[in-house]
Amino acid sequence: MKLLSFSRPDGRIGAGLLTGEGVRVLEQNPLNAEETGWSPMRRLLHSRGSNLLSLNTSIDDLELLHLDDLQILAPVPDPSKIMAAPVNYRDHQVEMDAHAQVGALGLFLKAPSSILAPNGTVKLPYLDRRFDQEAELAIVIGRVASHLPIQEAASVIAGYTLLLDMTMRGDEDRSTRKSFDTFTPMGPFIVTTDEIDDLGRLSLKCSVDGRIRQHVNLADLIWGVPELVSYASSITKLMPGDIISTGTPAGVGPVMDSQTIEVEIAEIGKLEVNVSSVGSTACPTTGVGRWEISERPSTENIVL
Repeated sequence: MKLLSFSRPDGRIGAGLLTGEGVRVLEQNPLNAEETGWSPMRRLLHSRGSNLLSLNTSIDDLELLHLDDLQILAPVPDPSKIMAAPVNYRDHQVEMDAHAQVGALGLFLKAPSSILAPNGTVKLPYLDRRFDQEAELAIVIGRVASHLPIQEAASVIAGYTLLLDMTMRGDEDRSTRKSFDTFTPMGPFIVTTDEIDDLGRLSLKCSVDGRIRQHVNLADLIWGVPELVSYASSITKLMPGDIISTGTPAGVGPVMDSQTIEVEIAEIGKLEVNVSSVGSTACPTTGVGRWEISERPSTENIVL
């Protein structure tokens, strides 16, 4: 199944199932409701866990909406946390001239407030810093879990989506450089695990203005999905809707004003966003180092 979060013309937020006819509504906020807490997608995941196929009614009985009438949101607009893997492809480790990889570095956190919907605009905050695109497969957690053995990790996964881990290069803390508003584009869909029989056969592609920069087979991950989920659950309790991003391959590079970034895994979908530097200012921190955007550096020997 392909699940998505959406906004209706009347302002209601919902979670639905994408079908050949349109979008069947699975969960939504009431009309004219005040703040309802969790998003409809998080409520859906909480109520059904990782067993999203167990609908309580016939799909034909669910309200049908036309996709063209809806604004597609990030599939989980409000995860309790986003955990991401640094240096989880060997080619990226070589590209970055990094001595350590995920097995030594663990995971880092990105602010949930950095999430951006598909077709949104990544806003570059500073004029004098380098910002790179990093395309990734992301795991969506379906139920509460803690201290999972690797062999049980698959049981808590609701599905997969696409994610861009936008990054400012420099010496500041990794979570700071990756948590600016709009720096986590995500979506457009959650593809449930039953649709993917073998992640290792899937290929991830990322292009900037139509030119491919990143292209990798997911079998090349250093830590695979089970290892990442198990490790994440040993750090903190995983909640429905939490996101674990699996890391980026080689091919990261600077993005500029007015460019378009596309990420695609054919079986999962295509994520597209624009880039803008409108309103950018000078950076107040001193971590810029050698990597001022005016230098147009290569991707060699840059700070993770």
